[in-house]
Amino acid sequence: MKDINEQKLFPDKERTVVDDIPEILPILPLRDIVIFPYMIFPVLVGREQSIRAANYALENTKYIFLSTQKKSSIEDPKEGDIYLEGTIAKIVQILKLPNGLMKILVDGLLQGKILQFTDKKDFFEAKIEVIVPEVINDHEMDALVRQASQLFRSYVKISRNIPNEAVSAFDNIEEPDRKLYYVAANINQSIEVKQTLLQKYVLKEQYYEVIKILNSEIDILKIEKEIDNKVQENIAKTQRKFIIQEQIKILQDELGEDEDITPEFQKLKDQIKKSKMPPEAELKAFEELNKLRKTSSMSPESTVIRNYLEWMTEVPWSKRTKDNLKIEHVQTILNEDHFGLEKPKERIIEHIAVLNLVKQMKGQILCFVGPPGVGKTSLGKSIARALGRNFVRISLGGIRDEAEIRGHRKTYIGSMPGKILQSMKKAGSINPVMLLDEIDKMSMDFRGDPSSAMLEVLDPEQNSTFNDHYLEVDYDLSQVMFITTANVRYNIPLPLQDRMEIIELSGYLEHDKLEIAKRHLVPKQLEAHGLIKKNVKITDEAIMKLITEYTREAGVRNLERELASVCRKMARDIVLKESTNGKEKVHKYLIDENKIVEYLKTPRYRYQRHSKENMIGSVTGLAWTSVGGEILAVDVTIMNGSEKLTLTGQLGNVMKESAQAALSYIRSRAKELKIDTNFFKGKEVHIHLPEGAIPKDGPSAGITMAMAMYSAISGRPASNNVAMTGEITLRGNVLPIGGLNEKLIAAKRYGIETVLVPRDNEIDLKEIPSKVTDGLKIVPIDKIEDAIPYLFEPENKVSKLRKKVIPVKKSKKRK
Repeated sequence: MKDINEQKLFPDKERTVVDDIPEILPILPLRDIVIFPYMIFPVLVGREQSIRAANYALENTKYIFLSTQKKSSIEDPKEGDIYLEGTIAKIVQILKLPNGLMKILVDGLLQGKILQFTDKKDFFEAKIEVIVPEVINDHEMDALVRQASQLFRSYVKISRNIPNEAVSAFDNIEEPDRKLYYVAANINQSIEVKQTLLQKYVLKEQYYEVIKILNSEIDILKIEKEIDNKVQENIAKTQRKFIIQEQIKILQDELGEDEDITPEFQKLKDQIKKSKMPPEAELKAFEELNKLRKTSSMSPESTVIRNYLEWMTEVPWSKRTKDNLKIEHVQTILNEDHFGLEKPKERIIEHIAVLNLVKQMKGQILCFVGPPGVGKTSLGKSIARALGRNFVRISLGGIRDEAEIRGHRKTYIGSMPGKILQSMKKAGSINPVMLLDEIDKMSMDFRGDPSSAMLEVLDPEQNSTFNDHYLEVDYDLSQVMFITTANVRYNIPLPLQDRMEIIELSGYLEHDKLEIAKRHLVPKQLEAHGLIKKNVKITDEAIMKLITEYTREAGVRNLERELASVCRKMARDIVLKESTNGKEKVHKYLIDENKIVEYLKTPRYRYQRHSKENMIGSVTGLAWTSVGGEILAVDVTIMNGSEKLTLTGQLGNVMKESAQAALSYIRSRAKELKIDTNFFKGKEVHIHLPEGAIPKDGPSAGITMAMAMYSAISGRPASNNVAMTGEITLRGNVLPIGGLNEKLIAAKRYGIETVLVPRDNEIDLKEIPSKVTDGLKIVPIDKIEDAIPYLFEPENKVSKLRKKVIPVKKSKKRK
């Protein structure tokens, strides 16, 4: 056994104890406690490893080493999970409990330190070094003992957890080391702090540490006591105030005084009367006011009731704005703010006309559906301005909680009305124009379905008695003009669609975008960038270049961004030029096509090149996209191989089925179409749609794929000036399609002369503006074979055309 300063450390009595202690001892890991020497403490042993260590000690010398775990949460500690410093103790008594646990009474003897663990696996066992702190009786030691004793007495006096008898027991101890361990055992501190005492081997150092701990604890206890005194004072004041208020209420009841004398309650009462609520709402408000009068101002319920009454009085109940019902004025405002958009403008004019006759009309719920940037939200603002009504906007995108619409019940902390009543308070009148933006982007989860809550809001038969969870009274929304917006119609739940009048806003044509830019966007950006005074002009050709080569969208948002970018760069050039030339200033700055390329560099978009040659197996179709119409090239080739149909170009399932239907129709009608009935034998048909990175789907390319296959099978070149669209059936019928307006725009943009459309879409042509159809030959067809005369030259011309196509010309080009 290793001993330090053996002659100094051990008095004769302690030497006898030390000599009795074995060099190797079982270890008992402790949780949430540090046992010091001279402590007799009961320990509850429950872990198998600890029970084995205790049994081993009992069967031998009864000596055991007590070491505290670094983390009490560890159920099965390892060697590194316990502190090396601890206390050597002797088991005095043992009690085995019925549940298998063991309760042992240990007597702390000396400090110790683990030198080396043994290989025993049943429990911890280690070679232990006995440590007896060095005691030097001098003036410094006397001062340390005296200082620690005074601090300990102060600590016991302030602390609530230590009885006063502990001071008497402390004073009866004479030995300095025993005094130290007694203080350490009674201090309410963490395991880490107490463990530092066992990690020091000199008694003076231990005293310095315990004095530091006592000073810290006394300061904390004093602060806690001050806080406690302040809290008690506040509670006493509150109780006194409450008692006085209750006495005043009793006296008022005795005297028959029902009215409050405070100006706050009188103000709330006046506001309730001034708001002109319906009788039911007014009765509810006065009930809550009476409840507030009887509730202590310090009660949390008081704040809840006061907030409720403030909402009740601030929401408009009768205040309304006067409508401007002059049709000419409304038309002027709408035309000033927006170019085009004839359908929604016409619907608003109709609404104004009806209001002139009946003064009030229910059911005015419009839904503008269209791609981003076409002016849905700004049109709502223009309608409010034209009518002279207040305008409020609610963004519904991403709303998942039904309480966002109906509000939370006022019993919840922080509750408030839903977005509908919040917007009514913001509007300040009962007849605003309320724009419900992005109604197609609401979702649902475990908190409810907000789209179902919107049913009551948007139903003209129900919204006159809209009930918000917070107010708990009916509120009339029937005089509100609701306008909703959406990007995609099929994302709106069907019950909501049923309650709204849906107006489709298609994308703008190129010349529409040009007019919008000239009338609205360019002046706005020139003013925003301080270029109006500099006499900056942007040519129509420059704007058109921005539209066609730098943006691809149905609306004009990106166009406005590109115009802003051009204006910023022009502002930079002007400032640099004027700073270089001094007072000499240029009278006019012009932004043309060359400036656009200089500022914005390479164009971002290029339209598909329309083939200028008639080619076999290549036919032009028309497609609708979210940013407008596009041409759709369909290429077909036939080669030797297994009898199958190959489709490439990232096609969707519907388009693949259309291709299969087209092939089946041609095979079944081969004789009538004058092609070889065995054309598919030993052949593979490959259909490809260019721009393979872009997903494509939909049935409207059926007629195009059928004609491309017919061209490849018959060897007849298809006309490059004919485009088509239409869904097909196995019987050869051509069914109607959607997006005809955008598709015709695309055909006109690429210089196509003839467009084949389904016969059932002929009625839609009446609604398409003449500026779109002018210059186009639009041919309605009923059957697939009706397209053949318009797409292919007669047979005798085809044979001549084939003779003219000489491969040698191509070889010359290669050379």
